[in-house]
Amino acid sequence: MFSGSIPALATPFRDGSLDEGAFRRLVDWQIDQGSAALVPCGTTGEASTLSNAEHHRVIEICIEQAAGRVPVIAGCGSNDTRNAEMHMVFAKKAGAAAGLCVAPYYNRPSQAGLIAHFSYLAENCELPIVLYNVPSRTVTDIEDDTVVALVRKYPERIVAIKDASGDLSRVADHRMGIGRDFCQLSGNDELWLPHSAAGGRGAISVTANVAPALCAEFQAAIAANELKKARELNDRLFPLHYAMFSDASPGPVKYALSRVHDWFSPEVRLPILEASEESRRAVDDALAHAGLV
Repeated sequence: MFSGSIPALATPFRDGSLDEGAFRRLVDWQIDQGSAALVPCGTTGEASTLSNAEHHRVIEICIEQAAGRVPVIAGCGSNDTRNAEMHMVFAKKAGAAAGLCVAPYYNRPSQAGLIAHFSYLAENCELPIVLYNVPSRTVTDIEDDTVVALVRKYPERIVAIKDASGDLSRVADHRMGIGRDFCQLSGNDELWLPHSAAGGRGAISVTANVAPALCAEFQAAIAANELKKARELNDRLFPLHYAMFSDASPGPVKYALSRVHDWFSPEVRLPILEASEESRRAVDDALAHAGLV
């Protein structure tokens, strides 16, 4: 259903508030640079620090500004099933193509609890679901058998997965359990190339915030089976993948965006801090290596 380079958009703030003008410019720039879809209100978008009203406004602006040029996968995850449902209902009405739903964090549900959570959303919301597995943040892992069971139960509703587990064997496990057509997206930029080789369709990317054209070109090379070109582009992007996590995310990516665009502020919300001096040096070096500054 989805493929290509899909940025998990940073949410710009100015003096503590959402900077709507900067966000609209970011959406336009991403589309102009070749991004295949957009994800507002994910981890990189600091969704956990947004009020519900802000969360919905970010989704609304993204869909409005994209104006049908690319699909929008709205971040709808929550550790509260009813809150996730509220986000899903809003995103559907606003015109999102799907909802990105992370495994409920903090609560540490069992695998049966995960099945109950995602089953409730599938049965009570009309918006297609992209599962988001990132156990390094949520503690809870959406295990392979759970993914297979959910997709088999709701094949028309659960349409893709963003896998940030770091375990590349899962691509084959999902293909064997669900089928080759199931949409698998990498959630780890540094694993984008091998994930695609194993059967992935693209990535929901942090790096694509800063290097959308390079990431789109990289994904196009993979899709065309131009492996030499893909490896060359991967080498250009690789230091940037790691620099984006040289400090608590999204501090580094917001600093990188402020280096690329003077209209994007590096401002973040507590408990995240702006990128440290060491992180800024890593980002500067990686931007120069990629030819972006």
